[in-house]
Amino acid sequence: MKVKSLLILLSSALVLVSCKGKGLFGKKKHDKSEVTGWNYNDKNMGGYQVAKSREQGLGPGLVFVPGGTFTMGQTEEDVMSDYNNIPRRVTVTSFYIDRTEVANVHYREYIHWLNRVFDPQADPAYQEIVDNALPDTLVWRSELSYNEPLVEYYFRHPSFNEYPVVGVSWRQAYDFCLWRSDRVNEAKLMEKGYLSDKTIQAQQGQDNFTTKSYLLGLYTNVQPGKVAKKDKLQSPMGTPRTNVTFEDGILLPDYRLPFEAEWEYAAYGYVGQNPRPSPKEGKRGEELIMNKQIYPWSQNVNGLRDTRRGTWQGAFLANFKRGNGDYAGVAGGLNDDAIYTAPVKAFYPNNFGLYNMAGNVSEWVMDVYRPLSWDYDDVASFRGNKFQKLYVADSTSTDPSTRYELDSLGRVKKTFVTDAESRNRRNYQRGDVIDFLDGDSLSQASYGYGQTTLISDKSRVYKGGSWNDMPYWLSPGTRRFMEEDQSSSTVGFRCAMDRMGSTEGNGRKTGQWWKTRRQKR
Repeated sequence: MKVKSLLILLSSALVLVSCKGKGLFGKKKHDKSEVTGWNYNDKNMGGYQVAKSREQGLGPGLVFVPGGTFTMGQTEEDVMSDYNNIPRRVTVTSFYIDRTEVANVHYREYIHWLNRVFDPQADPAYQEIVDNALPDTLVWRSELSYNEPLVEYYFRHPSFNEYPVVGVSWRQAYDFCLWRSDRVNEAKLMEKGYLSDKTIQAQQGQDNFTTKSYLLGLYTNVQPGKVAKKDKLQSPMGTPRTNVTFEDGILLPDYRLPFEAEWEYAAYGYVGQNPRPSPKEGKRGEELIMNKQIYPWSQNVNGLRDTRRGTWQGAFLANFKRGNGDYAGVAGGLNDDAIYTAPVKAFYPNNFGLYNMAGNVSEWVMDVYRPLSWDYDDVASFRGNKFQKLYVADSTSTDPSTRYELDSLGRVKKTFVTDAESRNRRNYQRGDVIDFLDGDSLSQASYGYGQTTLISDKSRVYKGGSWNDMPYWLSPGTRRFMEEDQSSSTVGFRCAMDRMGSTEGNGRKTGQWWKTRRQKR
């Protein structure tokens, strides 16, 4: 009798193991809503689709930068008398930023795609699209120097593949970020099998893949591939689904240019242990922001990286101009191994693992330039908002193909939010807030931006110093500006991306977590 009972228990255990992840009698166990008690992903209980919680994936080329507070602005004496980088305490939210500057080989990939999709041979009208994206190689010319080889070969010669692209305006860098976002998400859908590789060859002109047009159902060349069993999706009715939504957690947010506060915060690399922590700080070094450093590679006020053997003492850690006429030192002992630009990984990275955050080329950031930089919010600081929304061609239509429209590049059309639409809101009252508290009616000040000054709403900030700059400009706190449609042989860019979810990164919980206590009844 005991043996029989034991066999029954063993059989029951095997049944339970075989039904792992399922309820009694083999039925699938569903997650429940904590506010209604209804099942998620259950066609018999409404079919509300909820993807399994997951951390945001890492996009190609990016490094995760955990958010935090720091003193933004002036570190050294304001020798330029700009008075435009007044120190202020701000908090930066977690984000991603490129490990390196965008290189020539990367930008040529962009030009290759434009030539393939907007082929001037197929339609001569496409030539303007390609031409508008090309870098201005004439930025290398100078009246009193011979730089014609750089004009001719710097962008295209394979010897310069890994060198930073220059001659790119802010507007061109902005468009590159949009293009990159779509190519990364397109590749993710192909990797999962939701798009066939045949879609690449089918794209032509306006009908090309963009993330927004795909999500709105405006992309017509959707040819599914083979989806792995673990990646299959279901509709609310339990049938197979091949269209991916943003809620599925497969697609990434857009690439963009970093904000000025983000770029400066990432350049300092305030992370890691202080080599000489004070007793108050302990060994964790959490308050390194109090020990103001000058350059990205330093951990002390002298601007030198401390090492046990002093191996960095006297070594050049950035590509810059030491003094007039000294771009590289003497032959046989070049101090930075570069007369003009250097490869994007030519120097030691900072504590976040980012290369050339000082020197080599200065970098565009997203912000519109204003000298009164302290008039920002103290969290997620940014000046340059012109709020937009989707352009609705036919508000009565429920068909996406008639409700929305694509522009000539295949991007979903947007329109600017008007002041009339914003008037009754409590958090903002205007759609265009570039001048907010600095030249608008609220500030009761008039600076004649773009009329009597060199600064206008098209003036964009660039940071970081270049191969043609003195050491002063290598400090992340310094800032300069140039019109968004202008370019230079000393200015390049790198991309960034928003971070969704936890602040501390994948695998770590945000906040203080405590064990749940049972309530007394």
